[in-house]
Amino acid sequence: METLPLSRAFTLIEPGPVVLVTTNDGHKDNVMTITWTMVMDFSPVLAITTGAWNHSYDALRDTRECVIAIPTVDLLDTAVGVGTCSGADTDKFARFGLTRAKARHVRAPLIRECLAQIECRVIDIVERHSIVVLEGLAAYFDSTRAEQRTLHAVGDGTFVVDGERLDRREMMRSKLPDGVYPHDGE
Repeated sequence: METLPLSRAFTLIEPGPVVLVTTNDGHKDNVMTITWTMVMDFSPVLAITTGAWNHSYDALRDTRECVIAIPTVDLLDTAVGVGTCSGADTDKFARFGLTRAKARHVRAPLIRECLAQIECRVIDIVERHSIVVLEGLAAYFDSTRAEQRTLHAVGDGTFVVDGERLDRREMMRSKLPDGVYPHDGE
């Protein structure tokens, strides 16, 4: 085995889905790209890593709500573009041609071009580690969308795209929560 510099160790485990996080500060919508995400358990509790370096952070902290929108591979350049400019001086929805849709439970908008969305409220902020813990309030999935492969940032400017889905649900059935396995409860 070759030695990998410890400063690059995060690239071995980072590849969670690239997400677009929308916020509304009471006056305007914004969207930021986040690549550091974490599922916390089988309930709708998840976390993102962000902090004051992101323009949307104040809205996220103050309103305690957001939407996690999951883009697909055809939106790679949009996701990178959103993440490389600031909402302080840019209307990212206009600049990147993103279509707002009204959410049911939060003021932050959904993004029509994304494959999936989770409306969330902030339930904790672990400032020491810049972790924002979110509880999902509603989730949506666009099964009619032709492109459904999601993106995963490696952390060095490269991305991995979902590939073939391998099904081991029957083998893992005893470990899956109720409602996840097909035909549960029927």
